[in-house]
Amino acid sequence: MHALLVSIPVVWSAATRLHEPKQEVWVGKPTEGTEVAARVDAILESLGGHPMTEAVPHDSEVLTRIHHPEFLEYLETAHDRWLEGPYVELVGQDRVVPYFFATPALIQGMSPRAPVAAHALAGRYCYDTMTLIGPGTWQAARAAVDCSLTAVGLVTDGEQAAYALCRPPGHHATQTGFGGSCYLNNAGVAAVALRDAGHRRVAILDLDAHHGNGTQAIFWDDPSVLYGSVHVDPGAGWFPHIFGYAEERGGGAAIDANLNLPLPEGTGDPTWLEAVTELAAWTRAAGCTALVVSLGVDAAADDPESPLLVTRNGYHAAGTIVGGLELPSVIVQEGGYHLPSLGGLVAAYLTGHEEG
Repeated sequence: MHALLVSIPVVWSAATRLHEPKQEVWVGKPTEGTEVAARVDAILESLGGHPMTEAVPHDSEVLTRIHHPEFLEYLETAHDRWLEGPYVELVGQDRVVPYFFATPALIQGMSPRAPVAAHALAGRYCYDTMTLIGPGTWQAARAAVDCSLTAVGLVTDGEQAAYALCRPPGHHATQTGFGGSCYLNNAGVAAVALRDAGHRRVAILDLDAHHGNGTQAIFWDDPSVLYGSVHVDPGAGWFPHIFGYAEERGGGAAIDANLNLPLPEGTGDPTWLEAVTELAAWTRAAGCTALVVSLGVDAAADDPESPLLVTRNGYHAAGTIVGGLELPSVIVQEGGYHLPSLGGLVAAYLTGHEEG
């Protein structure tokens, strides 16, 4: 006799819709943004059978342990500072857009001062021109963190798994910087909160089409949080370009606590699922007692950001594999930008995770 499945609870917040980047600036050209508020509704519409929980506000204690307080203060105030400048009047730009980056090639070993102009200061924290800050960006990013922490609370209270509908996504956000449409690292917050709840070793498994360089960076020297990712090969020219290679294994005492499985462009279900299986086996062998899933569904063939060809059945199978670890799990939304298929892909993974 089969036990009845209990639907994974969905944690969400209406405030995650407040972030409106309007555009992305790619190779100098403004293009229509893909990380839009409609992503929230597309996912909600496909998860109607799941119990719904509104995110509970949390203080910033955990947040300040994975992000530098100076960086957090910048994100919270960046748009107000921008509006104090001449940018709306001069060029009609009401979003914070970085354009100046103090790279090692510029600094040359000297001691730079902090930029004064808002348009220069943005590049101190943002590492691309595509991740704009608008009037609701901080509120939405902060609400996404609350979704993540509320999901952790459900799991520590006895749920086997909970899904956090985080938007904007987070796995490209580092301790001191943002980029890749990510501002605060929701998966990192969940991992630290699970560790605080008594889990000696937590694994973060990243299924997004792109490597989560921010999550890797935050836990690079931390053996108590493992990071494993399957993603398109950055060596083929894909974001984040300089990280996500197989030889990146962790630093200091955390050697072998990092596992990257880059795949060629055009990879479909069979090879992708082999990599997911390898990540699951690695997690089990490491003795982890809790799990965070960075669930990006932009590896799907229809996704505008997709270099991979994963199907809905592939995401269902991945859920079965990862759910089969039978670990308390917080599933955090990352990428996925094709609105007609987005919700169905998320639902397929969650169904598989329950069955697993």
